[in-house]
Parts: sequence; structure tokens; C-alpha cells
Amino acid sequence: MRLLVISSAPIVQKDNQNHLYAPYEKEMQLWAKYAHSIQFCCPIWREDKKLLIAPISFEVEKVIELQEFDITSFKNKLKAIPLAFVALVKIFKAMKQADHIHLRCPGNIALLACLIQILFPNKQKTAKYAGNWDPKSQQPWSYRIQKWILSNTFLTRNMQVLVYGEWSNQTKNIKPFFTATYSEEEIGRLGDEETGRRGDDVKFLFVGTLSPGKQPLYAIQSVEALYRQGKKVQIDLYGEGVLRTDLERYITENKLENIITLKGNQSKEAVLKAYQTSHFLILPSKSEGWPKVVAEAMFWGCVPIASPVSCVSFMMGNGSRGIVLKEQLHNDVSQIMNVLNNQEEYKKMASEGQSWSRQFTTDKFEVEIKKLLRG
Repeated sequence: MRLLVISSAPIVQKDNQNHLYAPYEKEMQLWAKYAHSIQFCCPIWREDKKLLIAPISFEVEKVIELQEFDITSFKNKLKAIPLAFVALVKIFKAMKQADHIHLRCPGNIALLACLIQILFPNKQKTAKYAGNWDPKSQQPWSYRIQKWILSNTFLTRNMQVLVYGEWSNQTKNIKPFFTATYSEEEIGRLGDEETGRRGDDVKFLFVGTLSPGKQPLYAIQSVEALYRQGKKVQIDLYGEGVLRTDLERYITENKLENIITLKGNQSKEAVLKAYQTSHFLILPSKSEGWPKVVAEAMFWGCVPIASPVSCVSFMMGNGSRGIVLKEQLHNDVSQIMNVLNNQEEYKKMASEGQSWSRQFTTDKFEVEIKKLLRG
């Protein structure tokens, strides 16, 4: 089987080797395992731009390079027209030669691919919609168009669309799906590190890009509020991004160096250790698909505190497996304080979250991918 992957996610060419965003690379290992060959149709970066990348560990055919474009303004739309036309031609040719077409949505390139796949009704296809599938959510028009095309079983044929969460009134080709990080073997081998949760300090964790969409400052301010109320707390933030300088300034100006540490990008092993030794994960994100960090934290008994976007409330059992943020600082701090003052409630949340999250292993993920590719 010749598998074609079309995505806005770039191939990063560094040190004479192709790389992908690290979690994406790990997932694509499984897709490649059940294909005779795999080819990417996507942008190519010549620098990593601080993206957490990993070398591609499987054989790939020559990458079909697409130029990135955006359509956020009239001027940019004019610039995008010739780039989009060239991309349409390349995508059409690539789809014509493929046995299985796999789209990674949403994105501008994915929008073009959604349109072109209509011309190949007999080819086996899958699409992974990694964004928020919630029909009630406010999203850019380009995302809404992609969702409409993918859901339209007249235009989109012979395709299974993988979405995060379970939503009512969906067409028959929409398949609730998940993303996994850890295997059954890792559960037994790595165990659960509890020593880091035995001290007096309550340890909080933020994992994600330091960007406006992830709202790391809100995470910091939540922990700061607990600190000002006399709680022994600390928070480590894992990730890089455009807000790093602003966060450093805030920490310095408010004399919070003793409780807040910006860790930057770290290895999978370092983040795993942080999950195992932290009491809470905070993710006040504005938009998510399936937030892996929430599932990963629960996997190791770390209670998530997260915004109710996409399928997050579903993941956290509507509050039974974590704390659902209202994004009103006083109310959210009060919620956290209530759990801090009730150890039985905390242990119950941690236990239920761990049991739920450990359903979703890479072993089960691989079985599901194998089914998709073999029809």
C-alpha cells in the first residue's frame, strides 16, 4: 500500500535528515508500519523554529513540497492564490498515485486536500481532524468548511474521519478517536513515582507552548494566588514560545522566582518524570483537539485543571477526574483550594483519572490504525 499523508505540519530538514514534530513522528511510526511506502505532501522548513522535533525513524519517499500561505487578510489572500493553485496541482497528482490518502486537518493545506479528495471517490481515505470538532464552537470559516466537507457523505466518500470526543447527530463516516503516548509495557516498566508527591509543597505543572492560546500566565497567576493565601506551592512550566520574555518579566516583578520555574523544551523522559512527581497539571487553553498533556498527566496520577474546550470536559468526566476551569481567577482558585483541603477528593480524582486514561495505550492505538489502513 502506498500511503500519502497531506498536512500543514512541516517536514524539518536539519543536519541532512528529515524531522517531524516529535509527537507527530511517534504517531506516524504506526501508520508507516502498515504501509509499503509512505510519502508526505507538506511544507518543508530549513530550521526548526524552536519546534520540538524528532528525526523520522522510518523510510519515506521524496517529500512533495508545498508552500505555506495564509488567508487572514485581503492582501494575504491575493498572495495565496498562485501558491494555492500550485498546491492544488501537486496534491491532485500525488493523490492520483496513492493507494490510501490520509489528511491531517484542519489547516489551509488540508482545506485544499479536502476539496481535491472529492475527485477520488473510490480511493481508500482517512482524515484525522486534530482540532476542536464541537459543532457549537466558534471557529474560522476555513475550519467550518473543512468540517462540512468531511461530514458530507455525498462529497466525501470512502473516508473515515477521526475526531476527538463523542458528538451527537454525526454522519456515519465520523469516528470518535483518541491519541496515545504510553504502551502497556511502559506502564509496568516505568511504574509510578510517588516520592515527589510526599513533600509539603504542592507541585503544579504546565506543559505546552508559551503562547497566548495556551494562556501560561493564567496558570502562573492561579498558583500565585494560592501562594498569596499561604499555600506551599510551586509550578514548573515546560515549553517554549513567544511569551517567554513576558513571563520572565512577570515572575521577576512579582518576586515569584522561588515558586515558578520556566523549564523550556525538555525530553519526553523529563516531562514524564514531571507528571509522576506533580500533583496537578494546569492547562487553561483556549483551543484544543485531544489535549495529550491532559491524558498523559492522568495516566500517571496527576490531576488535570483545564478549560472546557473541545472534548476536555468529557476526558475529565465533567469534573470527576479533574477540575474544570471557569477562567474567572477567584472562582478557579477557590475550586483548587477546595480540592487541596480535601485529600480524599484529590485521591479519588487522581485514581479515577488514571483508570480512565490507561484505556488509551499505544498498543490499542496501533490496533485501531491497522484496522483503518486494512479496511
